[in-house]
Amino acid sequence: MAHTIRKKSKLLGRVRRLKGQVEAVERALEDEQECYEVLRLVASIRGAVNGLTAEVMEDHIRNHVVDPNNEPDPMKAQGADELIEVVRSYLK
Repeated sequence: MAHTIRKKSKLLGRVRRLKGQVEAVERALEDEQECYEVLRLVASIRGAVNGLTAEVMEDHIRNHVVDPNNEPDPMKAQGADELIEVVRSYLK
């Protein structure tokens, strides 16, 4: 998976931020913070995981299925672009 190696530092940065967010939920629970605060923190984790997932899936499509920027068949290129957009919108 060379594409993840190229973006390794960026992806690891996202994972480290996620780890910090999970630790914040743990602290909130330990400190018995209000439910709305815990839910807000959990929602932020979900958004961050979805963003990471979308990025890895887009890279997978571009590197292992078809890269719309380098695809000579315009129908395949359009299909790949549409798939990437669907993945992004689904994971928002």
